[in-house]
Amino acid sequence: MKAALVTGGSRGIGRAICLKLAAMGYYVLINYKSNQQEAENTLNQIKQNGGDGGLLQFDVAIRDEIKNLLGSWIATHPDDTIEVLINNAGIRDDSLMAFMSEEQWDGVIRTNLEGFYFVTRLVLDGMLLNRYGRIINIVSLSGIKGLPGQVNYSAAKAGVIGATKALSQEVGRSQITVNAVAPGFIRTDMTENLDEKELKKQIPVNRFGTAEEVASAVAFLASKEASYITGQVISVNGGLYS
Repeated sequence: MKAALVTGGSRGIGRAICLKLAAMGYYVLINYKSNQQEAENTLNQIKQNGGDGGLLQFDVAIRDEIKNLLGSWIATHPDDTIEVLINNAGIRDDSLMAFMSEEQWDGVIRTNLEGFYFVTRLVLDGMLLNRYGRIINIVSLSGIKGLPGQVNYSAAKAGVIGATKALSQEVGRSQITVNAVAPGFIRTDMTENLDEKELKKQIPVNRFGTAEEVASAVAFLASKEASYITGQVISVNGGLYS
């Protein structure tokens, strides 16, 4: 069985990615932190479309949960391969740095940056053994441009971008590609409190993007057709650049 693991796969961009990868024939492991109902909804949609998958509950901010739960799945499925890893789970906790608490800093760094390391580290061994893999990290315009009120989030996503470029150079000879996708303003739960009417004036295509548009970019990078693309950051932002 060839599997794809999507962290934060229960809603929004993560759900759209899960559906795309299932359509490509992957058994999709849907990671979620706490919202089991939405994770089950994602899995049901996959099955209704003729695909298959399973649920994997752990918090990417807690390294012991990753080691125990993801590590256990890998250990008990020795004949199955996680061929595609999408590091999508992320949180924002915005504040000007002058008022940012240590908890706000730690929480965002643990989830967005440390979570990337601990999940990828476990999955990477199997990819190296099989000499094939696709790792795609969902970053952000904030990690490229930096946005006020998001020093923690910008730092975490910029860190993942740097790690993407470094890791791609380490594992390229093993036919493993490592890329990042940086969404701009995408219509999801994370952006529902933003003033879309005002913000879209900054975007050349004059609208927010959709989760499906991000998922399409991810699906291409996850395909065999993208075997000569690695270490790249693909922006999906309607032309909104720094």
